[in-house]
Amino acid sequence: MKKLLSAIVGAGFALAVGLGLAAQSQPVLAAGGTLKVGMEAGYAPFNWTQSTDANGAVKIQGSSDYANGYDVQMAKKVAKALGKKVIVVKTSWDGLPPALTSGKIDAIIAGMSPTPERRKTIDFSNTYYASKLTVVVRRDSKYAKATSIKDFKGAKITAQLSTFHYQAISQLKGAIKEGAMNNFPAMRVALESGTIDGYVSEVPEGITAEAANPNLTYLRFSKANGFKTNPEDVDLAIGLRKNDPDKAKINEALANISSKERDQLMTEAVANQPSTASEGNWFVSILKQYGPMLARGTGMTLLISLIGTIVGFVIGLLVGIVRTIPAPKTKSKRGLQWFVNWLLSVYIEVFRGTPMIVQAAVLYYGAAQAFGLNMDKTAAALVIVSINTGAYISEIIRGGIISVDAGQFEAAHALGFTHLQTMLKVILPQAIRNSLPAVTNEFIVNIKDTSVLSVISVSELFFTSETVAGQNFQFFHTYLIVCGIYLILTFTISRLFRLIEKRIDGPKNYNVMNNQMQVETPKTSN
Repeated sequence: MKKLLSAIVGAGFALAVGLGLAAQSQPVLAAGGTLKVGMEAGYAPFNWTQSTDANGAVKIQGSSDYANGYDVQMAKKVAKALGKKVIVVKTSWDGLPPALTSGKIDAIIAGMSPTPERRKTIDFSNTYYASKLTVVVRRDSKYAKATSIKDFKGAKITAQLSTFHYQAISQLKGAIKEGAMNNFPAMRVALESGTIDGYVSEVPEGITAEAANPNLTYLRFSKANGFKTNPEDVDLAIGLRKNDPDKAKINEALANISSKERDQLMTEAVANQPSTASEGNWFVSILKQYGPMLARGTGMTLLISLIGTIVGFVIGLLVGIVRTIPAPKTKSKRGLQWFVNWLLSVYIEVFRGTPMIVQAAVLYYGAAQAFGLNMDKTAAALVIVSINTGAYISEIIRGGIISVDAGQFEAAHALGFTHLQTMLKVILPQAIRNSLPAVTNEFIVNIKDTSVLSVISVSELFFTSETVAGQNFQFFHTYLIVCGIYLILTFTISRLFRLIEKRIDGPKNYNVMNNQMQVETPKTSN
């Protein structure tokens, strides 16, 4: 029992120290000399992720990868005018507004339109790219011949969540408005699989889709037959916090960038975006081009789930012990015990009753907005996974304790054991053994649930796979590889915990009487 607990705590401590050293190795720049820009880094040609700094790419914060694209190059020009250095913060689309309002980033440059709804919470600069809407469809679809927005009767159409694109679907008369999707990789997968007939996008993204995948095409509408839009709906602007002191300087910097120069930046972005061509075997090709990126995502997933499970196990163990303490004799102690149990019950119900993605957003962004607490994204991920896991494991441990026969409690107390001694020497070894399958399951769940942490800018395995699939357009192949990685992780964890269970069980042919006789029989000398 002691060896098991020591091994668990030791492994957690070693990983935590390693994480701290890794975090300390990241260069820290003065806040006043940087412009932290938030983007998905997966929406070519506006922004994408690459493994080198080729073509003027910028390092992604907390990662070995780089970001590039039209948005990145525009951010560099704005930052230069402000006398600052660009830092790219890779965040999922849903996480961009809270990241800005909480101070995690200084600006959103991610193909975002300054809609009236968004202006209620954040400010915008002047336009940095004049966009135009289109519809991306399969080339073999009957809708590929559409020349007007009136030619989509019966078509299943979607668009990105929280964008004007989704609202514009209502202009496609007779079209079926499907549920909005989080990102373009998801929409492209749905389009290729036939789940939808098309998605509303912008012309540069349509050009990228058509160039990367011969099965897709974007529609060229004339001004009279196209979408009816307002500039604030389709033109792209830089998102800023309310009353940002740099807004005037940013607008001045944008005014100094001519239309010709902006067109040139877009032309270069389209030319420099990651290649989607697959040479030879698709498996080897994907691993050769994106293997290091997927490996880092796998490492982050394993790190967070492992430490989260270890710390959560310790939390659950302590909570389980406290909740099974017998009622004290004195009234004041009983009242105190009731209050402590009530607090623990609230903790368990809150964290088991709310999604981890909501908990992560509240901790990471809410704490920054409400208390000015600026947490590191990896530290926030570890805290939320640990606390969430502790809530579940506390009930698992409590069930394990209850499963032990009540007579063993009585026997231990009859021998003069305190409650703590009873738990440590008699009950917990059995309860932990009984709970190990459920703890193993919780570990596996954590490996998969880390996928929600992209909302707080954590580039775990699934977020990384979305980036890769969005750039190489090999959706099935990429997700098949990632599925295999998840399967290897979960299978390995299951087998390791099976070995631990067997180790705790001891030998099957163990004979109590024979072993006792060997201990009690004194040795005789010749």
